Amino acid sequence: MPDAQFTGERLAGEGAAEFALDMQRHLAAYRFAIERARGRTVLDAGCGEGYGAAMLAGVARRVLALDQAEAVTIAAARHRLANLEFRAFDLTELVRLGETCELVLSFQVIEHLQDPATFLAALAACTAPGGTLVVTTPNRLMSVSENPYHLREWTAPELRALASPVLPGVEVLGVHASARVLAFEQARGAQVRRILRLDPLGLRRRLPDVVVKRVFPVLARFVRRRIQGDGTLPDVGPADFTVRGDDLERPLDLLLLWRR
Repeated sequence: MPDAQFTGERLAGEGAAEFALDMQRHLAAYRFAIERARGRTVLDAGCGEGYGAAMLAGVARRVLALDQAEAVTIAAARHRLANLEFRAFDLTELVRLGETCELVLSFQVIEHLQDPATFLAALAACTAPGGTLVVTTPNRLMSVSENPYHLREWTAPELRALASPVLPGVEVLGVHASARVLAFEQARGAQVRRILRLDPLGLRRRLPDVVVKRVFPVLARFVRRRIQGDGTLPDVGPADFTVRGDDLERPLDLLLLWRR
């Protein structure tokens, strides 16, 4: 698949090799969810190009996967399973879905939304009695680059404060990475800082949004290829990511776990 399909907003299901680590990081949440999906109905709110929803469909009774029309068109063409439905849906209108599922998921979505608390409440409303809700979002303390698509990122205490009023009793966990993944992130951060030195006055923040979002994926690929050229791009797999509740300043992503 051509690199041009990476926009920075959505991780392509069949992307370039330099984004393999990013894919494994994203799939870690789906692997966590699969342990809770067997034989259940599942809602994947923000399914992207559908690779995670297809994984879930391997064990779930039914999977309903929602996203923008562009994403679900790609997903539906790639993943044709009898128990998997892709549906174009405006996630800001999730309260209008009118369906509940036993497992509700939304990975790497709330940081894109103007009103994340209302979205969390809508996710809760889609969670059937006795069901489970799982949400992930980047940990602000571990983000090494600016993302123009992210309106807000949180620390663990900030995320708990956001979620607790609408998800009483919610747990905050972390998607932790191995030492070699953290070394890659440090190298990526160093490359990003070198680039940002070229803009000491922060003039990039005055550029039109359309320009920033066009340049961002180009720089994202450039940075990863520079690291790959340095020989520091690790070959990672599922064992490089774990979900647990300790040391919540250091996970790459934060994970909300709520049981209705």
